[in-house]
Amino acid sequence: MRIVIPDDYQNVIRSLDCFARLAGHEVTVLHDVQPASLEQLAERLADAEVLVLTRERTRIDAALLDRLPKLRLISQTGKVSGHLDLDACAARGIVVTEGRGSPVAPAELAWALILNARRQLVPAIDAFRQGRWQVNLGQALAGQTLGIWGYGKIGQRLARYAQAFDMPVLVWGSEASRARAVADGHCAAVSREAFFAEADILSLNLRLSDSTRHGVGFDDLARMKPDALLVNVSRAELIAPGALLRALDAGRPGFAAVDVYEQEPLLDPADALLCHPRVLCTPHLGYVEKNGYELYFGDAFDNVLAFVAGSPQNVVRL
Repeated sequence: MRIVIPDDYQNVIRSLDCFARLAGHEVTVLHDVQPASLEQLAERLADAEVLVLTRERTRIDAALLDRLPKLRLISQTGKVSGHLDLDACAARGIVVTEGRGSPVAPAELAWALILNARRQLVPAIDAFRQGRWQVNLGQALAGQTLGIWGYGKIGQRLARYAQAFDMPVLVWGSEASRARAVADGHCAAVSREAFFAEADILSLNLRLSDSTRHGVGFDDLARMKPDALLVNVSRAELIAPGALLRALDAGRPGFAAVDVYEQEPLLDPADALLCHPRVLCTPHLGYVEKNGYELYFGDAFDNVLAFVAGSPQNVVRL
């Protein structure tokens, strides 16, 4: 089979242990970081019988599929999301399969952002490299309230990390998630307003859906404390456009740490978030980790092999 794997930004997929499973197939791995036009994408993917998608880095819609007549299978790393037009795939007889996700790397990155942002390590290290000694004063985590919106697999891990750091945990979300948090010994906020007002550090850990898109607005952020930290490693679209920058400039919250952006890859060094003195930015590294890649691509490659063998597995049904 002719297999194309787009968006290997770091040129690492061939180095994964699981890549050996595709031996005997014609595999092309693309490393483009700059966003491609429809014409460029169609040209690069034209011979593909199978696409193995790297998360949501490439949008697959009807206009593109119309230009890929050889395509028979799309094997998604992790779970299918809004980047993939399932109706268009079904109409063209293209099978779509998906794998699993893992909360480990995203939760660890969120905690790294929290630690770095609170201790202000980046400006301290940058100043140190310039010959300046102890230029700022950070904050310890012990005693600060960690607010978690979305008590799923990632949120639950963050809550356990917080316990190890002597931090009380405050949860908001569905009634079921709040009840689960209370059962685990944490507190559920009495209201959405109280959640934003009481958290010292607030982490968004929600799935992006029609109901959560732009669900956090300026009024929510304006309720946060002047020295509070907002953390988002989930999806930029959870926050209304422009609301975070507006809130930061208004002084509430005082800080933000983000790993996700409305336009990715973000390649503009003059971007307002990237340049903001009270925002810590990382280039969507939440799932970008060796063991996570082995899981995501291992599942995707296994789904390809099952399809080739005539026994498709983990097929996404409409």
